Amino acid sequence: MNDVQKLDRYTTADALMEALQEVGISYLFCNLGSDHPSMIEALAKAKEEGKELPKAIICPHESVALSAAQGYAMLSGQAQGVIIHTDVGTQNLGGAVHNAFRARVPVFIFAGETPFTMDGELPGSRNSYVNYLQNVYDQRGILRSYVKWESDIRTGKNVKQLIYRAMQMSQSDPAGPVYLTGAREVLEENVEKLPDSWGEWSPIEQSSLPKWGLDEIIRALLEARNPLLITSYLGRNTEAASELIEFCEKLAIPVVEQIPSYVNFPRDHPLHLGYDPNPFIREADVIIAIDTDVPWVATQVQPKDECKVYFIDLDPIKEEIPLWHIPSVKNYRADAYESLIQLNDDLAQRDINEDQVQERYLRLGKHHDEQREAWKQKEQVEGNMISPEWLTACLRNVVDDETIILDETITNTMTVSKHLPRSKTGTYFGSGGTSLGWNGGAAIGIKLADPTKTVVTLTGDGTYLFSVPASVHWMSRRYQAPFLTVIYNNEGWNATKLNLLKRHPDGMAKQTDRYWVNFDQSADLAKIAEAAGGAYARMVTDPRELPEILQQAMNEVKNGKSAVVDVRLAKISDQKDY
Repeated sequence: MNDVQKLDRYTTADALMEALQEVGISYLFCNLGSDHPSMIEALAKAKEEGKELPKAIICPHESVALSAAQGYAMLSGQAQGVIIHTDVGTQNLGGAVHNAFRARVPVFIFAGETPFTMDGELPGSRNSYVNYLQNVYDQRGILRSYVKWESDIRTGKNVKQLIYRAMQMSQSDPAGPVYLTGAREVLEENVEKLPDSWGEWSPIEQSSLPKWGLDEIIRALLEARNPLLITSYLGRNTEAASELIEFCEKLAIPVVEQIPSYVNFPRDHPLHLGYDPNPFIREADVIIAIDTDVPWVATQVQPKDECKVYFIDLDPIKEEIPLWHIPSVKNYRADAYESLIQLNDDLAQRDINEDQVQERYLRLGKHHDEQREAWKQKEQVEGNMISPEWLTACLRNVVDDETIILDETITNTMTVSKHLPRSKTGTYFGSGGTSLGWNGGAAIGIKLADPTKTVVTLTGDGTYLFSVPASVHWMSRRYQAPFLTVIYNNEGWNATKLNLLKRHPDGMAKQTDRYWVNFDQSADLAKIAEAAGGAYARMVTDPRELPEILQQAMNEVKNGKSAVVDVRLAKISDQKDY
């Protein structure tokens, strides 16, 4: 076959790649294998022909690939692609697919399937021993609990329809990852060129509150003495955050962010009352829980019997969580932005007791100021030890309002939120899930989504190791995506220790100081990034050196080089477990 014939051949893989371009995917975060020859060939042909296709980004680890795609989508709102290798690559996604699923972030994932012929019956037939070992009964079952949709390409003749359907599902709220597979024989199939009909596959339109529900909520709020609003991810739509400010100011409703994964409400606003809803829940007579999965934990606090709770969410009963319950008067399946527009429009026509609103606004503003002053008092240097509060206060002096903060510090997340407050939407992100290691890949995705932004990731030492830092920083240098990583290093898994102490506060583990969570065989974590990606690497133990080193690290990032600062905090334990 000559070169002209090769270029004229149009396969399922060619159509698949075209469809990914048509649906708006810019990047394919790839960990390629023996199942992808036809896809690699499609990319190569497109390059030769000058045809625009999504850019392939080489990812040495699959979980980093998916975290990068999630980060990109969280900032831009546009789903990206991940290409992985059969069953083994699928399994290597690990907890990253949990994060994307729980965070309701759209991602397209493709994995090859083992060739289904053995004797050369079709192009793409098995030609390696791995093609046998990677043949499993239900590859898609690996991810079935973590994706909105999954399917297999049976013929190239409708491959574009499959891509369109996948993306329609992925981007319809509640959004989430989708998973498509295809064997080599199908990807090698010759097909007719297929038209672009993506415009006919629109996602679901946003839903809003019913009229009777709107009336009920407004009446309850107008009668309330101590209303409360709790949210976690409303700020994924930056316009919703603006509507929330207007809504809360009209009635002086305080806002508490419960484990936030976005900037949902300006954290310097007088109505922002922090990150622990428990003290306010006990006194509330009306609670609006909007865009949150767990507004409170029942074993820690319960509202008063007469408190009216209204739940507004794209999935208000959490259909993908087998056991879940928050007592509420009504659950509304509605988009936060659309609902807030309705609420604000309705309030504009109502008679509001302005004296009551003003009194509550002043009272809450005073509480806000006292709360912040109490937090500030903890930003002190005591001896030679670096506290999380001091570290976060120093960070505050080297970032600006436009800097994007990624927070995966876990047990220090509340410290970060309190001492590094973000007030501009789109400048703070959490993983939205509970699997650790998201921050490094996410930083690369966010940097690719907007190269003009300065990106800072904050991570614990355990989470840093989970993030596969060698792969992350190899990618950072190759794709010119520099960012600053600050490690809150307490040399152990503090979350595990704290959870143990909740259940067994006077147990033998406490008495003997043995928890099996210590990393007290110290490692120079920053050097991993230096070796793999040429990052600026520093370890800090002296609190007086910290401001200067953080500033130098930030200067390195702004000059195009990633930086990692390993900050040694108080250890979670000095007792060895072995």
